Amino acid sequence: MFSRLKLLTAGESHGPALVAVLEGIPAGLFLTPEDINRDLRRRQKGYGRGLRSRKIESDSVRLLSGVRHGFTVGSPITMLIENRDFENWRLAMSPEPLDDFVANENLRSFFVPRPGHADLSGAVKYLTKDLRPVLERASARETAARVAAGAVAKKLLAELGVHIASHVVAIGEVSANSDASKLSLTEIQERTDASELRCLDQEAERAMKQLIDKAAREGETLGGIFEILVEGVPIGLGSHVHWDRKLDGRLAQAIMSIPAIKGVEIGKAFELARKFGSQVHDPFLPPNPNASDWRFFPRASNNAGGLEGGITNGERIVVRGAMKPISTLRNPLPSVDLRNLQPARAHIERSDVCAVPAAAVVAEAMVALVIADAVLEKFGGDSMAELKTNINRFRELIRKWMVGQGDEDFETKK
Repeated sequence: MFSRLKLLTAGESHGPALVAVLEGIPAGLFLTPEDINRDLRRRQKGYGRGLRSRKIESDSVRLLSGVRHGFTVGSPITMLIENRDFENWRLAMSPEPLDDFVANENLRSFFVPRPGHADLSGAVKYLTKDLRPVLERASARETAARVAAGAVAKKLLAELGVHIASHVVAIGEVSANSDASKLSLTEIQERTDASELRCLDQEAERAMKQLIDKAAREGETLGGIFEILVEGVPIGLGSHVHWDRKLDGRLAQAIMSIPAIKGVEIGKAFELARKFGSQVHDPFLPPNPNASDWRFFPRASNNAGGLEGGITNGERIVVRGAMKPISTLRNPLPSVDLRNLQPARAHIERSDVCAVPAAAVVAEAMVALVIADAVLEKFGGDSMAELKTNINRFRELIRKWMVGQGDEDFETKK
């Protein structure tokens, strides 16, 4: 998925800490812990979140490497996020061997998988009947490390004039009646950060909260749909020449890698699938060689979501993700006890009722990492100064190409 960046996350949900190692960020990017903590706080908010997100954990990052005196130095950036709840799990998640006399209840093992979770598949894959190790790594708690890495990518992109925002489109059967295409990303960010559900439609948000309250009373969970928007993206990122270089495919993989995400669309994909081509494709407006952004060939619409042929076209990138309801139910579904293969009710673990707003923040991070990787792939540069110079040079080349200055330099020699 990544060409120039490398990301490794480590840690368990109730272990001592989560760690993210991000390699490939150029030297000279101004970066502080608050740049990262801001997004970690946003990830923990949201109506319908559980006790851990609301009260137990208050995530903050420690920068262990790759940053000196507030600037990146070009080496791998190591970030550590402590799990404050580890004190209550010290025995259960101890990396050291335990004495034989430790009571089983203190180990917090469980043997009845939850339908919809990685429990059973992970148990078969690793041939373990104790499902605790599977739950600990498959948990969405891991995404805090991704948000930390994504915050670094967002800071890099912001230096280049690329900005990202997200909003919740639907919770369960309740959909927002709002058109984000008519709003600036600054307006979207301000309105969603003031909303408990990151929703642009206040009336729909009230109905969403009522539905979440109903689900909580009934021991249910809810999923939904979120949308990620990216503006200021250079034209020409990605490629059409190989399947694995297509940027829309890389974005789809990144979103699908988030726990509980079961569907992705670029632009208005599912709606457009029901229409004729003349109603779908985005007509060109008069070209503008002097565009201050990357819209040298602006469009009358943006149904494609900023990507054509796997390549950015200068328009706003629009990506949606569909999140299924969380797998842990307070009224558990039928399952099987792996110790004796007898019918049993699924395990209950502390969980959220709805985490769609948090998933949107995680998706922002993943989109930022993919876009930042594509920028570095095309423009290169070991320092921010070199990267910016390369981007500005490409912008000028496009202008010259459009107006026919030095055409002989652009034509393929025969």
